[in-house]
Amino acid sequence: MIPFDVLTVFIAAAVALGFAPGPDNIFVLTQSALYGRLAGLIVTLGLCTGLIVHTIAVALGVAAIFQTSALAFMMLKFIGAGYLLYLAFQAFRAGKSEFSGQKGPALSAWALYRRGIVMNVSNPKVAIFFLAFLPQFADPARGSVPLQILVFGGLFIGVTILVFGGVALGGGMLGTFLKRSPKAQVWLNRLAGLVFVALALRLAVSER
Repeated sequence: MIPFDVLTVFIAAAVALGFAPGPDNIFVLTQSALYGRLAGLIVTLGLCTGLIVHTIAVALGVAAIFQTSALAFMMLKFIGAGYLLYLAFQAFRAGKSEFSGQKGPALSAWALYRRGIVMNVSNPKVAIFFLAFLPQFADPARGSVPLQILVFGGLFIGVTILVFGGVALGGGMLGTFLKRSPKAQVWLNRLAGLVFVALALRLAVSER
């Protein structure tokens, strides 16, 4: 059984990391502002599905590949950067018609969910972060280390859903306000495009 003090420290660290500005919560914010808070919540679920993949990878030792193989790290990060540039192209091309007023997100739930998954899974730095972060709280004296990592990964995902859910609600409120102006709609898309480009460049130049 994991001690209460260890769980407390881990959850506090997870909350702090969730609120720290980073690619994932910025992604949730922009998608919520563009398509509404429901869209942000769906994207959050997609991102957390990606975290499930990373957690299992750490538990199985697969994530170590991205820490030791420069080629694997480079290939995955460029796939992720390319996807973000694709999203940037779509955002720059979109105008006010991209918005659907009060009827919900213009993109399907599956498209938004898929965006979150691809955004998270294609970022090798998340895999390496989990590889460095989760094992710190595992102790072989408490039993199976892979099982403990799965538990900590599940807790991290739970915290992320709560924190990013709050970000989605805030972004949705901002988007509702801006959608009252047709010009604001266009500029919001352009801003989202710039964010995607910045995230793509950040990922492309990142190192292990």
